[in-house]
Amino acid sequence: MSFTKTTEQDSNYNHLEKMSVSDLLKSINEEDKSVPLAVEKALPQIETLVQQIVSKLKQDGRLFYIGAGTSGRLGILDASECPPTFGVSHDLVIGLIAGGDSAIRKAVEFAEDSTTQGWKDLKEYHINPNDVVVGIAASGTTPYVISALEACNTNNIITGCITCNKNSPLSKVSKYPIEVIVGPEFVTGSSRMKAGTAQKLVLNMITTSTMIQLGHVKGNKMVDMQLSNNKLVDRGTKMIMNELNIPQKEAEALLNKYKNVRLAIKNYNNG
Repeated sequence: MSFTKTTEQDSNYNHLEKMSVSDLLKSINEEDKSVPLAVEKALPQIETLVQQIVSKLKQDGRLFYIGAGTSGRLGILDASECPPTFGVSHDLVIGLIAGGDSAIRKAVEFAEDSTTQGWKDLKEYHINPNDVVVGIAASGTTPYVISALEACNTNNIITGCITCNKNSPLSKVSKYPIEVIVGPEFVTGSSRMKAGTAQKLVLNMITTSTMIQLGHVKGNKMVDMQLSNNKLVDRGTKMIMNELNIPQKEAEALLNKYKNVRLAIKNYNNG
């Protein structure tokens, strides 16, 4: 199958420097509207990968995201939000980026071109066949990511990917590829835009649906969330009030005692 980098094709717009701010914003927004529709077309691929992730996490496995640049940062962002949102261990969903943690803030030159470092980074976490590794690369050609997934395949570790080009090298090495074809960027080649938005939407879907399947949501509430600030304590109190139909002071006392919405509700009912 032929491979064309649509993420690198010329923008549908030209002479951007001559546009007014209003025209720039309207045009960017017009392009952005196409992203959810592209994600919708990939839903069957997303579902297949999520089913694999849920199965492995139920067997005490972990989910790894691995990427470079914007893609790596998005994976780290999604992984970092799982513990406070769903009350899971920081070791359950792990994000890795080419160049290490310093690359989260500043680009590390040529880090994404390494064909050995990705697997080395995974091995530091004692990666094993209980785990799932999802490579993230808008282009689908990042050596750091592709080589890591190739090593995973050799070691009987389930692999998936999120890319924005069809039939990319990354898709071919992934057992469960997700391809969200968003087309040319507003600024030619700037894949932090539509491609980045698409990746963020898919990452939201993967971890949210997985955590719901693992039982970390009750009804539609984050009953396992970490109570790490006053806003979340207030939210947790209201959850308990509504679920148990009790006054605020009683709900506050329960939450203060059990430090967890789920436990507060469970122990009230058992009591």
